[in-house]
Amino acid sequence: MELSHTPRPINVLVVDDHPLLRMGLGEAIASQDDMCVVGEACNGQDAVQQYEALRPDVVIMDIVMPGMCGVTALEAIRAAHPSARIVMLTTYKGDVQILRAVQGGAAGFLLKSTLRKDLLDTIRGVHQGQRRIPPEIAMELAQHMGQGPLSARETEVLSHAANGQSNRRIAEQLSISEETVKAHMKNVLAKLAANDRTHAVTIALKRGIMSI
Repeated sequence: MELSHTPRPINVLVVDDHPLLRMGLGEAIASQDDMCVVGEACNGQDAVQQYEALRPDVVIMDIVMPGMCGVTALEAIRAAHPSARIVMLTTYKGDVQILRAVQGGAAGFLLKSTLRKDLLDTIRGVHQGQRRIPPEIAMELAQHMGQGPLSARETEVLSHAANGQSNRRIAEQLSISEETVKAHMKNVLAKLAANDRTHAVTIALKRGIMSI
């Protein structure tokens, strides 16, 4: 008599700094016959260690976490294990972190607002080798594709401007000339298609270029 072969469930590692969200994800995954949670982590550092110990099939990981963020953890895991399948969780569609995650080899993205609807299908799809990018995120990425990123110095100048500092004060703080500050600010406005420095700060926060 032939024994029926039950396929091994998809092993999932859940990474998020909010215990309630981890619990919710865990319950949803555990309710399925074809998948199970093999471990949890609350930050990027923990995620890297857990991946090494557990070698899960799929990782669900928050982008924004204290300490080591999800994108840095993604890059660390994929550097050691290029075939790792990692889905990034995000609350917002800011393109900068997401673009970094795409370049780091994320297998997919989940918006927290659509978790209930998309979680299980995304895990199954990614496990089969698919890339899963929600249309909202794809649109956000496409919108900014042609715009060069801000340099480290430009981001620094904009951060000081966000704190209400004048060009002269920024120049003193960064030990550069006021003319150089003006040149950086001009580049920032051009790259972000912003009308003025306040508009530039708003755009930079929305896109995840900087945080206050």
